[in-house]
Amino acid sequence: MPRRVTTREALPSSPLAIADYRRFWVGRCAAVFATSGMVVVLGYQLYDLARGSYGMSIRAAAFQLGLFGLVQFLPQILFAPVAGVLADRFDRRAIVAVVTLADVLVALALALGTVFSLLTLPLLFVMAALHGAVRTFIGPAQSSIAPNIVPAALMPRAVAISAMSWQIGSVAGPALAGVLFALHPALPYAVSAVLLLIAAISTGRIRPVPPPPGNHHTHPLRQIGEGMVYVWRDRFLLGCVTLDLFAVLLGGATALLPVYARDILLWHGHPVGSFGLGLMRAMPSLGASVIGLIIARSPIERDVGARMLLAVAAFGIATAAFGLSRNFIVSLALLATLGAADMVSVFIRNTLVQLHTPDAMRGRVSSISGLAISASNELGEMESGLAAALLGATGAVVFGGVGAVLITVIWTFAFPELRRTRAFSTHYAET
Repeated sequence: MPRRVTTREALPSSPLAIADYRRFWVGRCAAVFATSGMVVVLGYQLYDLARGSYGMSIRAAAFQLGLFGLVQFLPQILFAPVAGVLADRFDRRAIVAVVTLADVLVALALALGTVFSLLTLPLLFVMAALHGAVRTFIGPAQSSIAPNIVPAALMPRAVAISAMSWQIGSVAGPALAGVLFALHPALPYAVSAVLLLIAAISTGRIRPVPPPPGNHHTHPLRQIGEGMVYVWRDRFLLGCVTLDLFAVLLGGATALLPVYARDILLWHGHPVGSFGLGLMRAMPSLGASVIGLIIARSPIERDVGARMLLAVAAFGIATAAFGLSRNFIVSLALLATLGAADMVSVFIRNTLVQLHTPDAMRGRVSSISGLAISASNELGEMESGLAAALLGATGAVVFGGVGAVLITVIWTFAFPELRRTRAFSTHYAET
């Protein structure tokens, strides 16, 4: 159950004053640090293998990156509804800790496959699918922990600080992975395995989080249906979830960063390579971290709906500009800009969804939201790869950025509940 505060004096000044929240934060940061590095190396190895060992053209190899996103997403279609039910029926922190240990095994398998030169395209696709399956079960349970250990009044700040852990991991993970990969291709996976073990231990030390009462008496299949119907009938939640789904589905440029690193962007006349890829993957999170620090110190409190929509539009504009850039430094700055805009959108949307959803439904709603986010990311990679095969990498990125802006315009009028939302509350305000 959520922490109960009976007096104003008993309310902590910050979520970080709560020991369980600190453990949650460390576990989340370590896990994101590990997985973001793993995904960067996986994508680069896949693209490099397709271009080198398999002799594919740039467009054909880019399409393999699209398939890479697809195979990470398919397990989530199958398991996301089940993951949401589990998060509403069992101890959420135990689910996160146990399943994170499974991701340790995936990282170790990739390290060994790299050391002994066993990696092939089919094997990389299998590893990507297993990693996607593991993350499917972690997402809903992890997203639902914070409201159970943090007072509602501190939730906006807790969401901002939690998002910061994701951004810090996403900044350091890809950058370090690029450096480690240059030293030895297996090192990023070995380091990821250690970090995932730390994440599992830190999360496991959170006090038990019992599931909401009553959920054990409902058939799991009925619970899955209830979660889907709840989101479908609630236009506010539906607008939040689908805005992210379609905007990022079109606007994601990260899937094609290996193409830019190997074949488009130059530094002193040479391709920026794996090190440049690590920097490019880190820049969106660096921009997001700067904004996250500002939000954690002074959370956004007014006109939150309009600001969320403007942030998504800014994300699309920066994405299109990145697609056209041929200057490495300018490209890094544009990636930081789109990351900053995405951070504003993510902070507002996650806070609204968490506060708008009753605890008994939070796991299932989080699984649906997580599925939409994964669809926007992994299917976005598929869309980018397919678009790159048809339009080239530049055309694909520009097309996606413009599409994200158009989606924002459409959603502004299709879901007026979003732009009318003034402030965070347990029920969104339209006045």
